[in-house]
Amino acid sequence: MHKQHFERHYAERIGWLRAAVLGANDGIVSTASLVVGVAAANAARGDVLIAGVAGLVAGAMSMAAGEYVSVSSQADTEKADLARERHELETDAASERKELAGIYVKRGLEPALAQQVAEQLMTHDALAAHARDELGLSETHTARPIQAALASAATFAVGAALPLLMVLISPPAVMVPFVAGSSLVFLALMGGLAARVGGANVAIGAGRVTLWGALAMAATAAVGALFGNVVA
Repeated sequence: MHKQHFERHYAERIGWLRAAVLGANDGIVSTASLVVGVAAANAARGDVLIAGVAGLVAGAMSMAAGEYVSVSSQADTEKADLARERHELETDAASERKELAGIYVKRGLEPALAQQVAEQLMTHDALAAHARDELGLSETHTARPIQAALASAATFAVGAALPLLMVLISPPAVMVPFVAGSSLVFLALMGGLAARVGGANVAIGAGRVTLWGALAMAATAAVGALFGNVVA
């Protein structure tokens, strides 16, 4: 018996993976940077936690709103393109069939075969054929604003909670290096996991988020220390 072959396509994960990685990465980096900067200004643990929690809530809402607006704009554009294509199919199907056949010829099909393929696909589902092959739209890459917003907010909150947990358990005398170091470990793990799920190089994925996270925390720690000295 012939065994059916299944292939794993990482492109199917692009939509939710992008929002999830962006949310978690921003949650860790922004919150860790915030609490490290406040802690470097010699603030009490309670003040550091208040700042961190405020950053978590504000950041999660900002991520959700930003993703929703951005992806909604993409969805609106897709709907407008589909509406235009639907109108063209209703008013000039022959030209649309010729256009679709031309696309297949450019992809390597003989003109006669391209014409046959275009006719069969348009008979089956003309709009879907043009959406996929002319506009580059498919179910896999369809914009989903609510899904993107919820994924970004949730993953930001989860990412932001990790540095706050480190603030709670860290010894006061070493809060800054403890939170910064542990947050860099979290970033490396998150970056590596995201790369693994997306089929990319794990070391590169972990390294780039860790590098930018370290730069962000170093900058806020320096500003916090300077501000603390000036105020003191």
